[in-house]
Amino acid sequence: MQNSEVFILAIESSCDDTAAAVLHNDKVLSNVVANQLIHNQYGGVVPELASRAHQQNIVPVIDAALRKANVQKEQLTAIAFTQGPGLMGSLLVGSSFSKSLSLALNIPLIAVNHMHAHILAHFIDEEGYDKPEFPFLALTISGGHTQVVKVNGFFDMEIIGETTDDAVGEAFDKSAKILGLPYPGGPLIDKYAKEGNPKAFTFTKPKVPGLDFSFSGLKTAILYFIQKNKQENPNFVEENLNDICASIQHTIIEILMDKLKLAVKETGIKQIAIGGGVSANSGIRNTLKESESKYGWKTFIPKFEYTTDNAAMIGIVGYQKYLSKRFEDSSVVSKARIQF
Repeated sequence: MQNSEVFILAIESSCDDTAAAVLHNDKVLSNVVANQLIHNQYGGVVPELASRAHQQNIVPVIDAALRKANVQKEQLTAIAFTQGPGLMGSLLVGSSFSKSLSLALNIPLIAVNHMHAHILAHFIDEEGYDKPEFPFLALTISGGHTQVVKVNGFFDMEIIGETTDDAVGEAFDKSAKILGLPYPGGPLIDKYAKEGNPKAFTFTKPKVPGLDFSFSGLKTAILYFIQKNKQENPNFVEENLNDICASIQHTIIEILMDKLKLAVKETGIKQIAIGGGVSANSGIRNTLKESESKYGWKTFIPKFEYTTDNAAMIGIVGYQKYLSKRFEDSSVVSKARIQF
């Protein structure tokens, strides 16, 4: 089913960002995100505050997306929204609004798996960015997920490796907290790591069989390392911040790359795409790019704005689902945990 005039309004509200996008087929016309800065003072996302902020933001954000795209709501072909996974209160705001608008406009409603969207963001028509060919391997890395996925088609994906405990984003943020850095700390570790020596300090990499990951042991090792050195020198963190951040980041990147190399060896697939909020990390992006010449891989790194939670990625899945008529009715429910 091909239609040259498909306009998708996409809504993303899985965590603490309220986002709306308008797509014309696979091209993004607008991609608007409202951040919730209130969580910074609590050192993490407070679910109740997040859902309240979504209620305040959703109408202005959607209005801004439609205005920026220069599209009237009567022109919309379908509404796509994040069904899960995510914070239940946040998801409900997006799904309730989407259901109401699809009923009012009498247009199809499309439910999207947030993790599928991070992977399929690579299929947004963006100048200067290649699209992977099936099959390819996707490394999805975020605050809540770390997965290696074998992607055979738009709706044919298989998780072949995932974290057994903490996600990589949590490892970055918790390490930053141990260092006394404010939330969200992951981007700050990346910032200071650029000025540091990645070989200054050594952290043991967890031994996890197969393609699965574990980061809880690394977090504990970093905590004990900092505690021990601060006892000997109370100013240890301040005096060595760049080197500590560089060493932590280097270790995490090595863990990710070791698993990717194993996945390539086991599957024979040399096309690698990354997605998720942590894929904004410059160290990870640079290392993956270097792997093209080092290992003969073809790598796909999304445009920065499509890495963190955004609605454009929800919209591209919505477009593909529209083409194959994968619609929902108003009985569809949000799910904090959703089958991949």
